[in-house]
Amino acid sequence: MRVLHFYKTYYPDSMGGVEQVIRQMCVGTGKLGVNNRILTLTRQDGPFEFEFEGHQVHRVRQNFEIASNSVSFAAFGQLARMAAECDVVHYHFPWPFMDLAHFVARVKKPCLVTYHSDIVRQKQLMRLYQPLKQRFLGTVDTIVATSPNYLASSTVLDRYRDKTRIITYGLDKSTYPAADPARMDKWRALIGERFFLFVGVLRYYKGLHILLDAVANSDYPVVIVGAGPIEMELKAHAARLGLTHVLFLGALDDADKVALLTLCYAVAFPSHLRSEAFGISLLEGAMYGKPMISSEIGTGTSYINIDGDTGLVVPPSDPQALGAAMRTLWDNPALAAAMGKRAEARYWELFSAERMAANYTALYHELVARHATLPLAQARA
Repeated sequence: MRVLHFYKTYYPDSMGGVEQVIRQMCVGTGKLGVNNRILTLTRQDGPFEFEFEGHQVHRVRQNFEIASNSVSFAAFGQLARMAAECDVVHYHFPWPFMDLAHFVARVKKPCLVTYHSDIVRQKQLMRLYQPLKQRFLGTVDTIVATSPNYLASSTVLDRYRDKTRIITYGLDKSTYPAADPARMDKWRALIGERFFLFVGVLRYYKGLHILLDAVANSDYPVVIVGAGPIEMELKAHAARLGLTHVLFLGALDDADKVALLTLCYAVAFPSHLRSEAFGISLLEGAMYGKPMISSEIGTGTSYINIDGDTGLVVPPSDPQALGAAMRTLWDNPALAAAMGKRAEARYWELFSAERMAANYTALYHELVARHATLPLAQARA
């Protein structure tokens, strides 16, 4: 079984949530006999072909970007060539250029789309993109929603319910480094053993300004791991509020991230817009047995974190509610510990990489079998 993944960014150019999911898909399905290849764009000089964790990565030069939509003229021909050599093409939405490339390359193989998120921000451009998006989603064989919550709340997916199924994200804890005692000692000496942790790219929809406002009148230690386009803006906001108990650590390697996930008291995940369709770092918190605080935005965050069971869920853009939830966990260690245990149990039940890989592998085989019967059915008609 040969599967081609197509997405605008991948390792080592970018290490965001979607890239992490594609990586886990490839590693997990690779163990089940799937030969994965990835076609992606790059701004770097090379290499343009290399192996990464058992799957092949092919990069073509990005020519320009407009409204977060990366464009590569070389991708048209490369997609056509690579699709011809595979059994299934696996697209990762949203990326409007991908929709266009599908038609320009005249891809005829079985196709599926993992629907990672609605397009939330570019509302004016959406009017122009709408016909192409609807044609593309109407053409592919199957659309995969990443949680029942997102399927229920997405007006886009509601149009394609008859071809949409749910396969949640999964993580393989064995691919993460073991917690290093020396690193844990380093962070313990710097931060202490009780702190709230946020991990992620610092983007507009992560709600970190809400988190800063929530702790303006408290002294709970808060650690923010990650870099991104609004990093300086957030640091300036923290300085205005005098938040000396908030520590910005920037981007860290996996070993340091694991040390902090192991040490932290709870995970704070204040994303307040639907651009946060799932929350990989929230799932990492569950994987490490931590109680979580998140906002109700109608997406997968509330499928990972069940209010009152694995943590607390608060209204979005509400610093007072977020601060009250943090106080509840901080003042009730037994409650926090029990929630963390249930969060880890839920991870193993629903969100393991093995489960995700098995579901996608079965879907790949189903799509190939379905296409194999089409010529026979057409011949009989």
